[in-house]
Amino acid sequence: MDIFLIIVVVMAVLGVMDLLVGVSNDAVNFTNSAVGSRAASRKIILIVSAFGILLGALSSSGMMEVARKGIFHPEFFSLAELMFLFLAVMVSDIILLDLYNTLGLPTSTTVSLVFELLGASLVLAILKTDTLNDAFKIINSESALKIIFGIALSVILAFFAGLILMFFFRLIFSFRLEKTLLWFGGIFSGLAITVVIFFILLTAMKGSTFLSKETLGWIQTNFKTILTLSFIGFSILFQILIFSKVNVLKIVVLFGTAALAMAFASNDLVNFIGVPIASLQTHQLIKAANWDANSMAIGLGKEVFTDNRLLLGAALIMIFALFKSKKAETVTRTEVSLGSQGETIEAYQSSMVARVFIQIAVGIYYPIKRFLPSIIRTWDLFQIQTNRDFGAGPNA
Repeated sequence: MDIFLIIVVVMAVLGVMDLLVGVSNDAVNFTNSAVGSRAASRKIILIVSAFGILLGALSSSGMMEVARKGIFHPEFFSLAELMFLFLAVMVSDIILLDLYNTLGLPTSTTVSLVFELLGASLVLAILKTDTLNDAFKIINSESALKIIFGIALSVILAFFAGLILMFFFRLIFSFRLEKTLLWFGGIFSGLAITVVIFFILLTAMKGSTFLSKETLGWIQTNFKTILTLSFIGFSILFQILIFSKVNVLKIVVLFGTAALAMAFASNDLVNFIGVPIASLQTHQLIKAANWDANSMAIGLGKEVFTDNRLLLGAALIMIFALFKSKKAETVTRTEVSLGSQGETIEAYQSSMVARVFIQIAVGIYYPIKRFLPSIIRTWDLFQIQTNRDFGAGPNA
């Protein structure tokens, strides 16, 4: 057995371990909303998440290119050098993620993978060249910077999207959901489910390999029609359920949980098995080059499709970890407790940065509040109607 085949076997074992550790860390990203809102029992939430993971994993083939050529130009390295580079990345990734999980701290597996690949490839490039400037030519700077800035931008967009959407949803629904939900609940729920369907279809068209080209073509041709009919149909259905005293918001949260799990598996699966699969493909190139491991890894720069059986196997391992991992429960409990608005024992004290942001927000809101009528501040149509019935003004 050659040394590189041993490395592939070790990488496969490390890939399984990384999946187990990574799911423990990232499960909180798609289960915390459902767990925190008590949308269903833990078992139901995990089953819904498992369904999303399965669909997402089978749509993640295109993302595997990040590990092969997203951070560095593979054609500047020999096949042997890349095998050891991938091995170093996997070992450091598992140690880092397991440390964070043990401490009950969430971390970004995407950030971990990107900077592990960047650091390992940069060190190897420096050893191969005379100057740091030449070393950076081997790094795929454009792609690496795009990924890094994309991560930073996503944090900013997520913050402001959550801020703006929560403001308008509270403006519409106020804090009297039992009444406002009768008016707007069907439309809101239909819109939410339509957004989920939009995301699922977009993901399927982007990276799915288990759907035929004819099916993908039909979806693309009838994209707007599918979304329009979904919005109308689900809005009517949910409005009927609301009149039947069914809590439709729990259904919406579960749909969102499945969508988030699908996004996690579709986009983040590369963080766990992208490097082991890249090492397997590197070994196949060594075999094709008549076992000449010193040849340059030009083949890794080309488009390579990942076997669906590998993706399916990874999905099943993630689902197993989701149901069995105690560390996933620890991380989820930590994040849910941080978002709690009731009286509870907090795991962490408030930070200076958080207090500054809150003071800024309060400082902006209070001057504006003075000029807003009570009707707009509360947005309580039912209270307005009650005041009119009793002959009182809006400020009574």
